[in-house]
Amino acid sequence: MATDRVSKSSKWFSNKGLRLSLHRRRSKSSSALSSPNSLMSPYTPKKDRAREDELKEVFRHFDSDGDGRISALELRAYFRSIGEYMSHEEAQSAINDLDADQDNMLDFQDFLRLMKREANDYDDDLKTAFEMFEMEKGSGYITPKGLQRMLHRLGDAKSYDDCVAMIHVFDIDGNGVLDFHEFNQMMA
Repeated sequence: MATDRVSKSSKWFSNKGLRLSLHRRRSKSSSALSSPNSLMSPYTPKKDRAREDELKEVFRHFDSDGDGRISALELRAYFRSIGEYMSHEEAQSAINDLDADQDNMLDFQDFLRLMKREANDYDDDLKTAFEMFEMEKGSGYITPKGLQRMLHRLGDAKSYDDCVAMIHVFDIDGNGVLDFHEFNQMMA
């Protein structure tokens, strides 16, 4: 039953518009956050505080009346502002799926739980993508040959030298391959 609740609300909150909005807000802020999974990754207390402050700013964007809770009406208004239609029933259902205290509204703690789940979903998707580029499955790195092979499969044929150059841009440790951390930075 809990899985059903998550999947219903995920339809809306996994929406590219929400991620686009979060990205826009991050790029406008002074925070160094660069990807959805960085919102909830373990960091120093100072960065944790900056992350929470940023999420409060995003929350305030949803909470148009400033009462500290997001109503179905406010949720619909947000999605309307990004060009997505959401019925009142869909908005209320999404809220009910996430509402821990059953007051038919999302408070900041509900919103934080949602953002943690979104960050975990993003991380899972990124790991799956990384594995697709690995030449040797389970090796933990992407080689120029693996990058070339996958780009060719995606219809973007590149020379081996092009792939070496692409990897070089994000190869932080200079070993000629991308590990997961470097791939994450590249995708951010």
